[in-house]
Amino acid sequence: MKNLFLLITAIATFSCQTNNQNSETASRVDTLRYENEVHLRNIRQLTWGGNNAEAYWSFDGQSLVFQSDYSEWGVECDQIFTMKVSDAERGKQPAMVSTSQGRTTCSYFLPGDSLIVYGSTHLANVSCPENPPRSVDGKYVWPIYEGYDIFVANLNGEIRRQLTTEEGYDAEATVSPKGDRIIFTSMRTGDLELYTMNLDGSDVVQLTDELGYDGGAFFSPDGSKIIWRASRPKTHEEVKVYQDLLAQGLAQPTQMELYIANSDGSDAKQITQLGNANWAPFFTPSGNKVIFSSNHASQRGFPFNLFTVNLDGSGLEQITFDETFDSFPMFSPDGKYLVWSSNRFNGGTRDTNLFVAEWID
Repeated sequence: MKNLFLLITAIATFSCQTNNQNSETASRVDTLRYENEVHLRNIRQLTWGGNNAEAYWSFDGQSLVFQSDYSEWGVECDQIFTMKVSDAERGKQPAMVSTSQGRTTCSYFLPGDSLIVYGSTHLANVSCPENPPRSVDGKYVWPIYEGYDIFVANLNGEIRRQLTTEEGYDAEATVSPKGDRIIFTSMRTGDLELYTMNLDGSDVVQLTDELGYDGGAFFSPDGSKIIWRASRPKTHEEVKVYQDLLAQGLAQPTQMELYIANSDGSDAKQITQLGNANWAPFFTPSGNKVIFSSNHASQRGFPFNLFTVNLDGSGLEQITFDETFDSFPMFSPDGKYLVWSSNRFNGGTRDTNLFVAEWID
């Protein structure tokens, strides 16, 4: 009986300790979530410094590939890194899988998770390209570096294949969940348009042909549709501003809406008419909605928060309630987790970090 009492006491003590630890963990994690963020649970921070963005899941849902300019990782501008989500901890440097030369962007795992695809300027110049002014004539601008081409590399950082060789900008590559096609943005016609190609770079097909920035495209979970951001300058003045900036290797991302189409580019439709910048779209696990970043309610450019919307543009719902910046959302292949970039809880710095949360539908 004494031994039984001791065993029960030990189990109770262990149970209390475990419950306390779980409560402490939940309390700690909950400090990264704002009160109205009902679709997010057990938020974990994955990076702690620099600008970390465009984190995309491996096909097995265990790892992320992303870009970072964190100087403590020995880089001067954006390079590509991978991490296992379960291994992320403060002070631990993830593995760099780009060349460390030039500037990189928009990485994505290929089927099998042993290779990645990403954009890089390293063939044009091994040094980081100069940062353009943040604004031109008072308008915020993005750089469109003409030296970008798309490459395939292994997880040791060795380039295995160059997929694009056209003059000008080729970047923003993502891969269909079916594992058969890559979609990307190119300036090969003189405008920023969407294209698809096979995983080896063959069979390039142009999908869009309207004047404006078409980019940041993703496939639906079944690979049948695509979602992307686009600007559509209409007036003579808007067209002139767009083309003048593009000639300088710049784009103004402050007026963009979301478009959806079949994966071959047919039946293209605008699904948002919110104003300001609506971008970084990704299909929800069901494929019936899109999650995206927007500042449509802002009068001063910030904050950006995450929203969901039905494929016909109805049912707009706010997901995050940050006061600065939340963007680049992506669901894990099983639909259970959301990863995104945020300025939340960065101590007043400009650091943009990666966060992951359980998704509550």
